[in-house]
Amino acid sequence: MRADVNETHADGSVRRNALIGWVLLGGVVLSAMWNVGTGNPLWGAFEVTFVAVAALPAAAARDSRIVVPWPLLALGAVALVGQTLGFHQELTSYTAVAAFALVGVAELDAYTEVEMSRRFTIAFAVLATMAVQGVWTVVRFYADGLLGTSLVVSQARIQWDFVFVTLVAVVVGSAFELYFKRAEGGGSEQEPAVSDT
Repeated sequence: MRADVNETHADGSVRRNALIGWVLLGGVVLSAMWNVGTGNPLWGAFEVTFVAVAALPAAAARDSRIVVPWPLLALGAVALVGQTLGFHQELTSYTAVAAFALVGVAELDAYTEVEMSRRFTIAFAVLATMAVQGVWTVVRFYADGLLGTSLVVSQARIQWDFVFVTLVAVVVGSAFELYFKRAEGGGSEQEPAVSDT
């Protein structure tokens, strides 16, 4: 009987996480449609890519309950939608890039055979954030040439973007390390950063 209660509670928690996660991703899709409709297709494409990465485990398993913890998705959704609404453009951009990388790393850790300690997961997320920022910089550079935008202002600005996005990634990664440590009841450093739910 006790096992049934625990399984029901765990299943309810998984459903609640999935529901909140999908609502957040729906908000990002609406924001992407708004961006495309108002002449900012590049940010809309970034938002759609975030949703695709977040939805990948659910699509691969054909189970809509399989999503990373909703606070990770909330971080990304708030940053992405905040950028669309015109809130602090640099901070929301850096946070969105960091959230994108952190969601990808969390999925890699939770839903594949890869096993990482919490600390390594955070370090890997910081490196992944720098990689995502690099790809995003290249995309913006080519958009300037192909779409006539002026997203890349100078080489110095690009370098500062890398510094700031790395700092944001360290802060966000550290905060989520504390979150997962608390959510898992303290656990050991060898436990994965996200549970296999």
